[in-house]
Amino acid sequence: MMVSITGTPGTGKTAVSSVLRAKGYNVLAQNDTIEKYILEKDEERDAIVIDEDLWADEFPAVDGIIEGHITHILPSERVIVLRCRPDVLEDRLRKRGYSAVKVKENVLAEALDTILIETVECHGDEEILELDTTSAAVEDTAAMIDEFIKGLRPAHFGDTDWSEFLGYDL
Repeated sequence: MMVSITGTPGTGKTAVSSVLRAKGYNVLAQNDTIEKYILEKDEERDAIVIDEDLWADEFPAVDGIIEGHITHILPSERVIVLRCRPDVLEDRLRKRGYSAVKVKENVLAEALDTILIETVECHGDEEILELDTTSAAVEDTAAMIDEFIKGLRPAHFGDTDWSEFLGYDL
């Protein structure tokens, strides 16, 4: 079974995936799979632009977890969307040294539910689990994901509302 762990940068995908890897899951990082799909480096946004459609079309099915901020476009059997309150996310991204433009873009994407909406558009309303990582321990989040993968936790999403942050000044 292929499982995607997705979310805005800074929501905890890599940290949670490390815990799941330690539990024995096969975990693949999105960034380790995209090199041949890079179209350009966007210096202004401090980002790379990839051919997402071609990447998704050519992505070989894996038995395990693929983690990254665009993995929700893959044909996974289950998708976990990690979320983080925008003000906390802003702090996390600034501590990573992200540029002001990149911080603002990602915080706005989180406030607008961008990745959750894209996930629902790609997968319908089945087998999606949305988890708020704002104050959750990495190990607890990993345990919930483990339960979801094993079918012991039902799919659930749509309760996270960061709309109050849409007027938030960065």
